[in-house]
Amino acid sequence: MKKQEKYRNLIRFGFSIVIWGILTAIWAYFWETYYTHTLDWQFYRRGYYLFFGIYAFLLMIFNNFYGGSRVGYYKRWDIAYSGVIAMILCNIVTYVQISLLALRLMDLRPFLVMVAVQAGVTVAWAFLAHGLYSRIFQARKLLMVYGGERMANSLIYKMLSFPEKYSVMQSVDIGGGIEPVLEIAPLYDGVILCDMPPQPRNQLLKFCFEHNIRTYTTPKISDILVRGGSEITLFDTPLLLNRNEGLSFEQRFLKRIVDIILPAIALLLALPLMLVIAAAIWLCDRGPVFYKQKRLTIGGKEFSLYKFRSMIVDAENQNGAQLSTVDDARITYVGRVIRMLRLDELPQLLNILKGDMSIVGPRPERPELALLHLEQMPEFDYRLKVKAGLTGFAQTVGRYNTTPYDKLKLDLMYIMGYSLFMDFKLMLMTVKILFVRESTQGVANVSETHTEVAATAAVTSDFEMSE
Repeated sequence: MKKQEKYRNLIRFGFSIVIWGILTAIWAYFWETYYTHTLDWQFYRRGYYLFFGIYAFLLMIFNNFYGGSRVGYYKRWDIAYSGVIAMILCNIVTYVQISLLALRLMDLRPFLVMVAVQAGVTVAWAFLAHGLYSRIFQARKLLMVYGGERMANSLIYKMLSFPEKYSVMQSVDIGGGIEPVLEIAPLYDGVILCDMPPQPRNQLLKFCFEHNIRTYTTPKISDILVRGGSEITLFDTPLLLNRNEGLSFEQRFLKRIVDIILPAIALLLALPLMLVIAAAIWLCDRGPVFYKQKRLTIGGKEFSLYKFRSMIVDAENQNGAQLSTVDDARITYVGRVIRMLRLDELPQLLNILKGDMSIVGPRPERPELALLHLEQMPEFDYRLKVKAGLTGFAQTVGRYNTTPYDKLKLDLMYIMGYSLFMDFKLMLMTVKILFVRESTQGVANVSETHTEVAATAAVTSDFEMSE
């Protein structure tokens, strides 16, 4: 396996070159066939080459951004979906380019046919490349070393859902001592360190580093906080500085400018759609169009969050605040549609313009549910170091039913590693998850979710305190 490692990236890059070349060739064909003769001017031959080169470059950028070329990392359908999204965005940019060059909107019909052809080719390539890659490279044989059995089982379940990449061959409880683990670790391609006390975890990390064994580590909250530190080299003793103040003044200033300009433009563009949604909600049951709900933002400040109403009127009168479930009877027909497409969130653009929220940040939690989480996770309030957001790291990476503890870790990774570039990246990543059903569905069972939260947090908090 280790001898094959150096060829993985080469093979993956070769697959990428093939699909980029094919899609660019399809674009070149449609350009030559349907568009060049409609222009009032003509490129010289080198101009065509430059135009095709720009298209290939944009395709490469979007594919790398969305992971459409990450054969061996994602499942085949994930690769196909990411590749199609990247291709569509590249074509939108290119269509705008040629329309600007022609000083008019070009005929869209050939463009739509081209997108359909490219989508078919992308899906076929994803399945073919994934199959070939799986034949060339076997799944990594991994050893799981754990301190908390519940979280270890959850992680194993997730990794086994990708059998082409991961194969968890053995799991060992660190409670039995570290010596047996050190003996068998070199027999595997990698070691998973899941919910372990600090001392044996540090020993294993150093051992695996020394013997060139890759490690997969579930981070503690303290690990995430340390990752956000900056190096100080004023002395000959290395130091890591964590200011722990949230965003700097400059970061907050630039973020606010973006939070004014982009939502204002989005509101103008989305206004016709919002009027249609409002009419559909009202016609559905003659109830209110909007729904206001108390949420928490920076510093624990409460504000009224605006949403299009997707549930029946007075949905929480009987049982109070609760998470929605997969087949929640309270959700209306129109509500299911707008939830699936995330259109119920559009009124939050007003919250952003008011300054209650930001485009990107931890999702605002309800005060009642926040208190529930705080009982199990005292660190839950750490996410209030920044403004709540319309989208965030936990939303683009996680799922609706990701455990609150994992969402907390993702939110802290965003806060500790914040940059304006990260904000723009997460905005673009949000496009990718809009049509992914897993990211919009409810939890399977509310009581089961709360039990899982309590058990997960209790196990992890014990290790946190031992540090």
